[in-house]
Amino acid sequence: MQVLLIEDDQFVADSLLRGLPRYGYEVVWASTGEKALLSEPTDMVLLDLGLPDLDGLDVCRALRARSDVPLIVVSGRACATEKIVALELGADDYVVKPFLIRELVARMRAVQRRHSGRTAWRTAYGRVAVDRQAHRVFMDGTEVSLSPKEYALLEYLSRRPDTLVTRESIMAAVWDSNWFGSTKTLDTHVTSLRHKLGGALCIEAVRGVGFRLVITPDAPAEAATALRVAERRERSSRLRSWDRR
Repeated sequence: MQVLLIEDDQFVADSLLRGLPRYGYEVVWASTGEKALLSEPTDMVLLDLGLPDLDGLDVCRALRARSDVPLIVVSGRACATEKIVALELGADDYVVKPFLIRELVARMRAVQRRHSGRTAWRTAYGRVAVDRQAHRVFMDGTEVSLSPKEYALLEYLSRRPDTLVTRESIMAAVWDSNWFGSTKTLDTHVTSLRHKLGGALCIEAVRGVGFRLVITPDAPAEAATALRVAERRERSSRLRSWDRR
């Protein structure tokens, strides 16, 4: 497991860089908040609050806004208010310095176990993961902000990958089984999902029938191309339909 250590104190950093590998952790060290925010994603974060450039609480907020990576604050600030704010911002635990490395490792393992329970509810579709318990969607590990209907639409289609689903079935499941009238709102939500998912999942339109979710696991360029092709096909289909009226 790779751990991002955000710590400006050389002595503390050296201790953890030596100690954590003995317990199976690979440590990546960032001495400032800016370096931390530019770092590649890791499996866990250890965050000091007293950084030289940014407030550690702001770094905590920024990290949590873009992913749900396990995050433990390791700080010399023992004030209850600091602990409460950090936990409210999304930290999974708070360890006060000085500490025993065995205690820190025990807390890291406990946080890992809790997160393992959470991720068990997630289903991966290539680069996209759907958390059906929390009603959240992640792309390349970063949460994608979806409206309730966008999530419901994606969740419904993701249960039927590579399967053509009729417009009527989607409207009945996601909107209302007694829905009557235009299904234009479905097209609007599909377009929104396409842009938010950036081609990680391709939603193909089949003229006059419905939609098919196509998973593109490891080929973002091909996925983006497929997305553009699907959108062009749908636009052409709408134009042909309009010309016949």
